[in-house]
Amino acid sequence: MRIEFSPQARAEFEDGEAYYELQFPGLGARFRVEIRQALLRMRRWPLAAPLERGDIRRMILSRFPYKLLYSVEPDCLFIIAVAHMHRAPDYWIDRESS
Repeated sequence: MRIEFSPQARAEFEDGEAYYELQFPGLGARFRVEIRQALLRMRRWPLAAPLERGDIRRMILSRFPYKLLYSVEPDCLFIIAVAHMHRAPDYWIDRESS
């Protein structure tokens, strides 16, 4: 199944990667690998992640305080947010209808 990021989620992913790379060389690459592993799990078992709100599911990363919020669409998995779990928890809600 195809995976598609919203523009905001793509920016959050890139910002997180850049932030971690500035903190410690190579940590940004680890963040990217962790996201990639989560996407593989999501693709393999799209309905396994618990519901966060309505039909939006959450996949929590193992090594970073982030979660992927996504919806299962007929033709793709749509990533709504790459959300840091210690910041404004529901900031992404207005993206649900996008």
